[in-house]
Amino acid sequence: MADEPEGDVQRPESLDPDALGFMCGIEVHQQLATGKLHSRQSGELYDITADTLPEAWPRFERRLRAARGEGGAIDVAARFESKRNRSFVYAQSPNAGLIELDEAPPLALDDDAVSIALTVSALLNAQPVTLIQTMRKTVVDGSNTSGFQRTSLMATNGVLSTEEGDVGVDVVCLEEDSARKLDTVDLPNGQQVLYNLDRLGLPLIEIATSPDIVSPDHAKITAKALGRVLRQTRRVRRGLGSIRQDLNVSIAAGDRVEIKGCQDLGWIPRIVRLEMARQLHFYRLANDLRSALSLPALPPNRNEDDEAVEAMVAERVSEHVPLDLSDVTSVFTSTESGMVSEALSNGAIVMALPLPGMLGKLGTKTLDAEGAQLPRLGRELAGAAKLAGVKGIFHADELPAYGIGEDEVNQVRSTLSLGPDDAFVLCCAPAWQAQLALEAVLTRARLAWHRTAQEVRNVVVKKGAPEDGTTAPMRPLPGRSRMYPETDVPPQALDAARWQTVLEALPMTDDERAKRLETYSISADQAEQLLARELDDIFCEHADSLPSKAWGALLLTHDEEPPALLANVLRLKEEGALARDHIDHVVEAHSSQHVAYETLLAYCEANDLAPADISGLADVINGIVAQRLDFVKERGMGAMGPLMGVVMQAAGGADGKEVSALLKAAIQAAME
Repeated sequence: MADEPEGDVQRPESLDPDALGFMCGIEVHQQLATGKLHSRQSGELYDITADTLPEAWPRFERRLRAARGEGGAIDVAARFESKRNRSFVYAQSPNAGLIELDEAPPLALDDDAVSIALTVSALLNAQPVTLIQTMRKTVVDGSNTSGFQRTSLMATNGVLSTEEGDVGVDVVCLEEDSARKLDTVDLPNGQQVLYNLDRLGLPLIEIATSPDIVSPDHAKITAKALGRVLRQTRRVRRGLGSIRQDLNVSIAAGDRVEIKGCQDLGWIPRIVRLEMARQLHFYRLANDLRSALSLPALPPNRNEDDEAVEAMVAERVSEHVPLDLSDVTSVFTSTESGMVSEALSNGAIVMALPLPGMLGKLGTKTLDAEGAQLPRLGRELAGAAKLAGVKGIFHADELPAYGIGEDEVNQVRSTLSLGPDDAFVLCCAPAWQAQLALEAVLTRARLAWHRTAQEVRNVVVKKGAPEDGTTAPMRPLPGRSRMYPETDVPPQALDAARWQTVLEALPMTDDERAKRLETYSISADQAEQLLARELDDIFCEHADSLPSKAWGALLLTHDEEPPALLANVLRLKEEGALARDHIDHVVEAHSSQHVAYETLLAYCEANDLAPADISGLADVINGIVAQRLDFVKERGMGAMGPLMGVVMQAAGGADGKEVSALLKAAIQAAME
């Protein structure tokens, strides 16, 4: 048997990936800048919240259930979701039609989206499939009206080059994005979730790497490299939420966990290290619990697990920790806990679950050396309970607290007939919900005798950012049973000719783009910003007919406006029909419009926006300087600022840059 894993859980940054048998892969989901994948609706997203949702948008209510996959089994994640007593309300945005409502069959794959996915596949040196078969992937959390997500395998066996070595790319897929959750409302017998359908059906490229990432820092490097490849196409969306990274992390003593919500790449190394520490902690806890029941220890490597031994342990633990729920509401009729008393006044009960032999094993809130919460079983139990919709639980290791006194704790222990080593968990909620939550708690508690469960976890977020890099459980890790063929979308052949066309039209690399910008008379800072904001193609499209530096500055200042509008505005300025000081005014007056050159010219003429006649401007400036000669000689070039305002007022409409140059020359002449 291999040596026991070493490492200080309180110092995650010190953990050795090699020694712990670290494995990690990344899944990236990137929205494409096209219309929807199967409906030809626009890809517009609306800045809408639950409070600002337009009344005119129709709403539809649905309930979903888990269906059997192609192999006849119900996926474990789907089975779990189906136990949650939830209904779903869908707000139909203007870009959502019958297909988004699952009232009409889907159309074939959007050809632009297919082309972009193939381009990304080629950039990753992946091998394309010969037949694109759209599949259905069961999703019963309500984020898709149909209860499944459509996904199509595009390519396999790619390679991503990074500074720390090559990372294999297992698959490149093209799939639908989900609906956007706006709100969750508690109801007497369940929950109601509100979704906006604007995002549902947007094309996503999914790239899944092999577990070739060698360290937490390498995970960040790999995510950045994947982002660069995607942006190289210039056909992907930018902005918050347009790209999502999922991390698949394990150590030899643990098991694969998928972590979602890693949008800030800077957090990735910390999130990965904390997951390593969490898995190491629960491996040690499992063996501690096994020792107390005289059960065989877990091997330090999951590959050495014996199915028969694990089945025996599971049976023994089920007998040791049975489902034995008790209503202990009467203990809390006079409680000083505000949380409990308020819930009881709204019809809740307090239900208790005994956990024999687990006192002192659940843990209390403690922070590691960098301020993140250390892993503890009590937090995992709370996470399991929250999936049933409750706000949390109380457990024996942290009580008395939260207004629950020692007398109440002793009464609960007496009511449950607990021994000195026994723990308990309390849940205050409506009866149906408390029971569901404590059943989830029991399932998770029993898993404490086993290796870390394969599951999907989510980064804990506070005020829109990771709280400390720790994660909370979302659902069991999906299995193969969730996937089955989509019969409404015929398979699409991918022939060699189309693939060759893709290979011959690959986008420029970043280095090639940078060298192209070097041929124009712009500053290094402008070139860097144009590349970073993916404006270089637009810049080059018009740069040969416009002054490069002025065009770059205008484009960077008004990058959300139509390029043709900006180019026409700058052209008017160069032709003397528009004063420099009025450029921003004209752009703002025609914001987001595709306005012809002639229309803009007429607007400038009607509003007298041309530069003022500057004939004699030098004489005006020289006269002003002569009148204030003593001031000029006293202040030198420091007189520029005060005199600029005087000159501009005297020569209204004159170009500020020209005035500045003439005034500077006049001051220098007066000082000689």
